[in-house]
Amino acid sequence: MTILDQLAAHARERVARAKERAPLGAVRRAAESLERGDFPFERALSGPGISFICECKKASPSKGLIAPDFPYLEIARDYAAAGAEAVSVLTEPKWFLGSDRYLAEIAAAIPLPCLRKDFTVDPYMVYEAKALGAAAVLLICSILDEGALREMLALADALGLTALVEAHDEGEIETALRAGARVIGVNNRNLRDFSVDAGNSGRLRRLVPPEVRFVSESGVRTPEDAAAARAMGADAVLVGEALMRAPDRRAMLARLRGQV
Repeated sequence: MTILDQLAAHARERVARAKERAPLGAVRRAAESLERGDFPFERALSGPGISFICECKKASPSKGLIAPDFPYLEIARDYAAAGAEAVSVLTEPKWFLGSDRYLAEIAAAIPLPCLRKDFTVDPYMVYEAKALGAAAVLLICSILDEGALREMLALADALGLTALVEAHDEGEIETALRAGARVIGVNNRNLRDFSVDAGNSGRLRRLVPPEVRFVSESGVRTPEDAAAARAMGADAVLVGEALMRAPDRRAMLARLRGQV
Protein backbone atom coordinates (compact mmCIF):
# COMPACT_ATOMS: atom_id res chain seq x y z
CA MET A 1 0.00 0.00 0.00
CA THR A 2 1.17 3.52 -0.76
CA ILE A 3 1.04 6.18 1.93
CA LEU A 4 -2.04 7.59 0.20
CA ASP A 5 -3.74 4.19 0.39
CA GLN A 6 -2.89 4.01 4.09
CA LEU A 7 -4.18 7.52 4.70
CA ALA A 8 -7.48 6.69 3.00
CA ALA A 9 -7.83 3.37 4.83
CA HIS A 10 -7.18 5.05 8.16
CA ALA A 11 -9.72 7.75 7.34
CA ARG A 12 -12.35 5.04 6.80
CA GLU A 13 -11.46 3.54 10.20
CA ARG A 14 -11.77 6.97 11.79
CA VAL A 15 -15.20 7.49 10.24
CA ALA A 16 -16.39 4.11 11.52
CA ARG A 17 -15.29 5.01 15.06
CA ALA A 18 -16.75 8.50 14.81
CA LYS A 19 -20.14 7.12 13.78
CA GLU A 20 -20.17 5.04 16.96
CA ARG A 21 -19.62 8.15 19.07
CA ALA A 22 -21.91 10.45 17.08
CA PRO A 23 -24.35 8.83 14.62
CA LEU A 24 -24.69 10.27 11.14
CA GLY A 25 -28.11 11.74 11.92
CA ALA A 26 -26.74 13.77 14.81
CA VAL A 27 -23.82 15.15 12.81
CA ARG A 28 -26.08 15.92 9.86
CA ARG A 29 -28.49 17.84 12.09
CA ALA A 30 -25.62 19.80 13.62
CA ALA A 31 -24.32 20.72 10.17
CA GLU A 32 -27.74 21.59 8.75
CA SER A 33 -28.59 23.76 11.74
CA LEU A 34 -25.85 26.19 10.75
CA GLU A 35 -26.30 29.03 8.29
CA ARG A 36 -25.58 27.85 4.77
CA GLY A 37 -23.44 30.86 3.97
CA ASP A 38 -22.31 32.30 0.64
CA PHE A 39 -19.17 30.25 -0.08
CA PRO A 40 -16.60 32.61 1.50
CA PHE A 41 -13.66 30.34 0.64
CA GLU A 42 -14.54 30.43 -3.04
CA ARG A 43 -14.99 34.19 -2.96
CA ALA A 44 -11.63 34.60 -1.21
CA LEU A 45 -9.92 33.05 -4.24
CA SER A 46 -11.73 35.30 -6.70
CA GLY A 47 -10.14 38.65 -5.93
CA PRO A 48 -7.49 40.43 -7.98
CA GLY A 49 -4.00 38.97 -7.99
CA ILE A 50 -3.06 35.65 -6.47
CA SER A 51 -4.59 34.49 -3.18
CA PHE A 52 -2.70 32.73 -0.41
CA ILE A 53 -4.15 29.75 1.45
CA CYS A 54 -1.84 29.40 4.45
CA GLU A 55 -1.58 26.11 6.26
CA CYS A 56 -1.52 25.13 9.93
CA LYS A 57 0.39 21.85 9.87
CA LYS A 58 2.27 20.18 12.70
CA ALA A 59 3.74 17.24 10.78
CA SER A 60 3.60 15.37 7.48
CA PRO A 61 4.46 11.86 6.26
CA SER A 62 7.26 13.19 4.04
CA LYS A 63 8.85 15.67 6.48
CA GLY A 64 7.99 14.19 9.86
CA LEU A 65 7.55 16.62 12.73
CA ILE A 66 7.58 20.17 11.37
CA ALA A 67 6.45 22.17 14.41
CA PRO A 68 7.26 20.54 17.78
CA ASP A 69 5.71 23.57 19.44
CA PHE A 70 2.40 24.13 17.68
CA PRO A 71 0.65 27.30 18.87
CA TYR A 72 -2.02 26.85 16.23
CA LEU A 73 -4.16 29.80 17.24
CA GLU A 74 -1.15 32.12 17.19
CA ILE A 75 -0.17 30.75 13.78
CA ALA A 76 -3.65 31.29 12.35
CA ARG A 77 -3.83 34.81 13.79
CA ASP A 78 -0.44 35.60 12.24
CA TYR A 79 -1.78 34.50 8.86
CA ALA A 80 -4.88 36.64 9.26
CA ALA A 81 -2.84 39.68 10.34
CA ALA A 82 -0.46 39.20 7.39
CA GLY A 83 -3.29 39.32 4.87
CA ALA A 84 -3.83 35.65 3.98
CA GLU A 85 -7.05 35.03 2.09
CA ALA A 86 -7.79 31.67 3.71
CA VAL A 87 -6.36 29.14 6.16
CA SER A 88 -5.94 25.40 5.69
CA VAL A 89 -6.11 23.31 8.87
CA LEU A 90 -4.88 19.72 8.99
CA THR A 91 -7.23 17.47 10.94
CA GLU A 92 -5.70 14.08 9.99
CA PRO A 93 -4.37 12.76 13.32
CA LYS A 94 -1.98 9.91 12.56
CA TRP A 95 0.52 11.14 9.99
CA PHE A 96 -0.11 14.89 10.16
CA LEU A 97 -0.80 15.05 13.93
CA GLY A 98 -3.88 17.13 13.20
CA SER A 99 -7.05 17.46 15.21
CA ASP A 100 -10.68 18.44 14.68
CA ARG A 101 -10.21 20.67 17.72
CA TYR A 102 -7.62 22.76 15.89
CA LEU A 103 -10.11 23.47 13.12
CA ALA A 104 -13.00 24.29 15.42
CA GLU A 105 -10.92 26.70 17.52
CA ILE A 106 -9.22 28.38 14.56
CA ALA A 107 -12.48 28.84 12.66
CA ALA A 108 -13.98 30.49 15.75
CA ALA A 109 -10.93 32.71 16.36
CA ILE A 110 -10.22 34.31 12.98
CA PRO A 111 -12.36 35.99 10.31
CA LEU A 112 -10.84 34.04 7.41
CA PRO A 113 -12.53 31.06 5.72
CA CYS A 114 -10.97 27.74 6.73
CA LEU A 115 -10.36 24.61 4.69
CA ARG A 116 -10.63 21.27 6.44
CA LYS A 117 -7.50 19.54 5.09
CA ASP A 118 -8.14 15.84 5.48
CA PHE A 119 -8.65 12.67 3.46
CA THR A 120 -12.39 12.86 2.90
CA VAL A 121 -13.69 9.36 2.15
CA ASP A 122 -17.29 9.51 3.36
CA PRO A 123 -20.15 12.07 3.32
CA TYR A 124 -19.99 11.93 7.13
CA MET A 125 -16.72 13.89 6.95
CA VAL A 126 -18.37 16.62 4.87
CA TYR A 127 -21.04 17.06 7.55
CA GLU A 128 -18.26 17.06 10.17
CA ALA A 129 -16.39 19.80 8.32
CA LYS A 130 -19.45 22.03 8.31
CA ALA A 131 -20.18 21.35 11.98
CA LEU A 132 -16.56 22.16 12.90
CA GLY A 133 -16.82 25.60 11.27
CA ALA A 134 -15.03 24.95 7.99
CA ALA A 135 -15.88 26.94 4.88
CA ALA A 136 -14.30 24.38 2.56
CA VAL A 137 -13.54 20.67 2.35
CA LEU A 138 -10.82 18.82 0.44
CA LEU A 139 -11.89 16.12 -2.02
CA ILE A 140 -9.00 14.14 -3.54
CA CYS A 141 -9.65 12.50 -6.92
CA SER A 142 -7.06 9.78 -6.24
CA ILE A 143 -9.12 8.29 -3.42
CA LEU A 144 -12.66 8.91 -4.71
CA ASP A 145 -14.36 7.43 -7.74
CA GLU A 146 -16.38 9.81 -9.88
CA GLY A 147 -19.70 8.81 -8.32
CA ALA A 148 -18.47 9.48 -4.79
CA LEU A 149 -16.92 12.76 -5.93
CA ARG A 150 -20.22 13.90 -7.45
CA GLU A 151 -22.13 12.92 -4.30
CA MET A 152 -19.81 14.82 -2.00
CA LEU A 153 -19.66 17.86 -4.28
CA ALA A 154 -23.45 18.03 -4.21
CA LEU A 155 -23.52 17.65 -0.43
CA ALA A 156 -20.88 20.34 0.06
CA ASP A 157 -22.86 22.66 -2.18
CA ALA A 158 -26.07 22.01 -0.23
CA LEU A 159 -24.24 22.90 3.00
CA GLY A 160 -22.64 26.05 1.57
CA LEU A 161 -19.16 24.53 1.62
CA THR A 162 -16.66 25.01 -1.16
CA ALA A 163 -15.08 21.78 -2.36
CA LEU A 164 -11.40 22.08 -3.25
CA VAL A 165 -11.08 19.15 -5.65
CA GLU A 166 -7.50 17.97 -5.82
CA ALA A 167 -6.05 16.45 -8.98
CA HIS A 168 -2.59 15.31 -9.95
CA ASP A 169 -2.81 14.42 -13.64
CA GLU A 170 -4.82 14.97 -16.81
CA GLY A 171 -7.31 12.18 -16.13
CA GLU A 172 -8.10 13.51 -12.66
CA ILE A 173 -8.60 17.03 -14.04
CA GLU A 174 -11.14 15.60 -16.50
CA THR A 175 -12.89 13.71 -13.70
CA ALA A 176 -13.05 16.83 -11.52
CA LEU A 177 -14.55 18.89 -14.34
CA ARG A 178 -17.11 16.24 -15.27
CA ALA A 179 -18.15 16.04 -11.62
CA GLY A 180 -18.78 19.80 -11.55
CA ALA A 181 -15.84 21.11 -9.52
CA ARG A 182 -15.73 24.91 -9.25
CA VAL A 183 -12.34 24.97 -7.50
CA ILE A 184 -9.56 22.62 -8.63
CA GLY A 185 -6.23 22.26 -6.87
CA VAL A 186 -3.26 20.66 -8.59
CA ASN A 187 -0.90 19.07 -6.13
CA ASN A 188 2.72 19.35 -7.20
CA ARG A 189 3.47 16.65 -4.63
CA ASN A 190 2.71 13.10 -5.74
CA LEU A 191 0.79 11.65 -2.79
CA ARG A 192 1.81 8.13 -3.74
CA ASP A 193 5.57 8.64 -3.39
CA PHE A 194 5.72 12.25 -2.07
CA SER A 195 8.05 13.46 -4.81
CA VAL A 196 7.54 17.11 -5.81
CA ASP A 197 7.36 18.32 -9.40
CA ALA A 198 7.01 22.09 -9.38
CA GLY A 199 6.00 22.09 -13.04
CA ASN A 200 2.91 19.93 -12.57
CA SER A 201 0.58 22.88 -12.02
CA GLY A 202 1.89 24.65 -15.09
CA ARG A 203 1.31 21.63 -17.32
CA LEU A 204 -2.25 21.12 -16.11
CA ARG A 205 -3.36 24.75 -15.86
CA ARG A 206 -4.34 24.88 -19.53
CA LEU A 207 -6.89 22.08 -18.99
CA VAL A 208 -8.91 24.07 -16.45
CA PRO A 209 -11.33 26.66 -17.88
CA PRO A 210 -11.02 30.24 -16.60
CA GLU A 211 -14.36 30.18 -14.77
CA VAL A 212 -13.03 27.41 -12.49
CA ARG A 213 -10.75 28.63 -9.72
CA PHE A 214 -7.26 27.08 -9.95
CA VAL A 215 -5.04 26.43 -6.90
CA SER A 216 -1.40 25.39 -7.08
CA GLU A 217 -0.55 23.21 -4.07
CA SER A 218 2.85 22.29 -2.60
CA GLY A 219 6.30 23.43 -3.60
CA VAL A 220 5.83 27.18 -3.07
CA ARG A 221 8.83 28.15 -0.96
CA THR A 222 10.16 31.40 -2.43
CA PRO A 223 8.86 34.64 -3.93
CA GLU A 224 9.99 33.26 -7.30
CA ASP A 225 7.79 30.17 -6.82
CA ALA A 226 4.79 32.37 -6.03
CA ALA A 227 5.55 34.60 -9.01
CA ALA A 228 5.70 31.53 -11.28
CA ALA A 229 2.28 30.42 -10.03
CA ARG A 230 0.92 33.89 -10.70
CA ALA A 231 2.42 33.89 -14.19
CA MET A 232 0.84 30.54 -15.07
CA GLY A 233 -2.58 31.96 -14.17
CA ALA A 234 -3.17 30.33 -10.80
CA ASP A 235 -5.87 32.00 -8.73
CA ALA A 236 -4.28 30.85 -5.48
CA VAL A 237 -1.40 28.96 -3.93
CA LEU A 238 -1.54 26.72 -0.89
CA VAL A 239 1.58 27.18 1.23
CA GLY A 240 2.43 25.03 4.22
CA GLU A 241 5.96 24.08 5.19
CA ALA A 242 7.66 27.30 4.09
CA LEU A 243 5.44 29.31 6.43
CA MET A 244 5.44 26.76 9.25
CA ARG A 245 9.26 26.74 9.37
CA ALA A 246 9.67 30.51 9.04
CA PRO A 247 10.86 32.30 12.20
CA ASP A 248 8.54 35.19 11.29
CA ARG A 249 5.43 33.96 9.50
CA ARG A 250 4.10 37.45 8.79
CA ALA A 251 7.35 38.54 7.21
CA MET A 252 7.56 35.32 5.20
CA LEU A 253 4.09 35.81 3.75
CA ALA A 254 5.01 39.38 2.82
CA ARG A 255 8.12 38.03 1.04
CA LEU A 256 6.10 35.44 -0.86
CA ARG A 257 3.77 38.21 -1.99
CA GLY A 258 6.73 40.20 -3.25
CA GLN A 259 6.05 43.01 -0.79
CA VAL A 260 9.58 43.14 0.70
